[in-house]
Amino acid sequence: MLRETTQQNQPDGVPALSLTGERTLPDVPAENYWYRRHLVVYRWIAERCRGLDVVDMACGEGYGTAVLAERATRVTGVDANPDAHEHARLKYTRPGVRFVRDLVESYDEPCDAVVFLQTIEHVQNPAEILEHFKSMLRPGGVAYVTTPNVLTLAPDGAEKSGNPWHVKEYRAEEFRELCESVFGSVEVLGLFHARKLRLHELAIERGWDDLHPRLGITDPFYEWFTPAISERDFVLRGGGDRDLDRALDFLAVLR
Repeated sequence: MLRETTQQNQPDGVPALSLTGERTLPDVPAENYWYRRHLVVYRWIAERCRGLDVVDMACGEGYGTAVLAERATRVTGVDANPDAHEHARLKYTRPGVRFVRDLVESYDEPCDAVVFLQTIEHVQNPAEILEHFKSMLRPGGVAYVTTPNVLTLAPDGAEKSGNPWHVKEYRAEEFRELCESVFGSVEVLGLFHARKLRLHELAIERGWDDLHPRLGITDPFYEWFTPAISERDFVLRGGGDRDLDRALDFLAVLR
């Protein structure tokens, strides 16, 4: 089974990071599902940030900042963790990219778009954080915020998953209400499995998790399957809150 938890094949002079459960990482085969799940959203946002000045809050390893910079004029990746900041600063050096070590609460340079992915569930003061982002945006600016759906993350009936870094996990209506308490225009999309991940989801519903251990193929199957997951195995789409109940993550587009 894939058990490596430290990044592989990093550029010369760039210290590899290890998984902590707090952030996802590229270049760790066992983490590929989560990395691709986040990457597809970064790419979707990047297409809407052409020519803009963007701030990627809580940017972690920096891969998302680099993706945004493929379309944006300038991207600033902000993260307070010293190891992540140093790694990102050394690894992602393309023009238009810079990294600042700071807290999301205190970094306040004006921008056209704020990106804050898979982090609002970690904070004690989510409405205050959203107010801060709103204050940073230039006229016509947009904030993009994602968070996991508690209904597909936590065990059935539980109010929260076992992730020790999560303070609050949201249902669609709760996340929408939070965003609407700060922003006048709120659109919420859901991220869903597609292609082979949807087939895998259907197989699990039909007993796959009971079958593969009995056949003795768990390790070889997932050693092939997990690294083969790509962004095309996820899809973003809109809908009402009931339609979003099966979403993996929510993406709020805030104006």
